[in-house]
Amino acid sequence: MIPADDLRCATCQACCCQLPVRVLPGDDPPEHLIDEDDDGYLILAKSDDGWCVALDRDTMRCTIYARRPFVCREFAEGGGDCAEVRDDWRRIAMSLQ
Repeated sequence: MIPADDLRCATCQACCCQLPVRVLPGDDPPEHLIDEDDDGYLILAKSDDGWCVALDRDTMRCTIYARRPFVCREFAEGGGDCAEVRDDWRRIAMSLQ
């Protein structure tokens, strides 16, 4: 597992931005960024390559940070979910080498 001190958004490749993000009641992302999944739930849309449409691919930063959905706000930098996703990505990358 990655040490907690190394889990910072500024040093990440935004792997959380490929996870599905359900839009919940009370969330306020811009409507043009909302899509519907196969089950009829509102989600943040994805680009053709699987990345969140709100991600600025040049800076790897969220373009709607102040209006990001609850799911994104709860995905804490350096938290358990963050560490788990990064470890999964690292294992996948190593298996492809």
